[in-house]
Amino acid sequence: MKLRLAGPLTLYGGLFALAALAIDQGTKLAVLHGVDFGETGKVTLTPFLDIVYAWNTGISYGLFAQGVDGWWLLGGLKIVAAVVFWFWLARVDRRLEAAALGLLIGGALGNAIDRVAYGAVFDFVSLHAFGYYWYVFNLSDVAIVAGVGLLLYDSFFGDAAK
Repeated sequence: MKLRLAGPLTLYGGLFALAALAIDQGTKLAVLHGVDFGETGKVTLTPFLDIVYAWNTGISYGLFAQGVDGWWLLGGLKIVAAVVFWFWLARVDRRLEAAALGLLIGGALGNAIDRVAYGAVFDFVSLHAFGYYWYVFNLSDVAIVAGVGLLLYDSFFGDAAK
């Protein structure tokens, strides 16, 4: 069996990965260094959206927090996931699947970079309505959720389902 590192749609998916990574890291840096959180650690933008200052030492949404000493384990898992997704991407033949995998790769690498640089992932988006608050997240998380959503759509309704 020959190891294949790139297929016809690898560049296409790679562009999605690069875009997700650049947007994530750019917004994190802009918020970290450009927003004055004051004493509350929160800036209200709309009645349903706040920008907050939060560090996530857990896996997703703060679950299974490992503390600062566990950053290498979680960061390493994200890097391994990105490599596995890249091998998958190298074998795809559908644009939707390539885009989805690119979003997963970019999102995983964006959060892995945070773990290496800071020992935790910087989350800053807080959505809320009618007294209910969603988990605080960042744009890598959005890319990951969008990638999973596209893969699910493709498996149930797209070309993969055919």
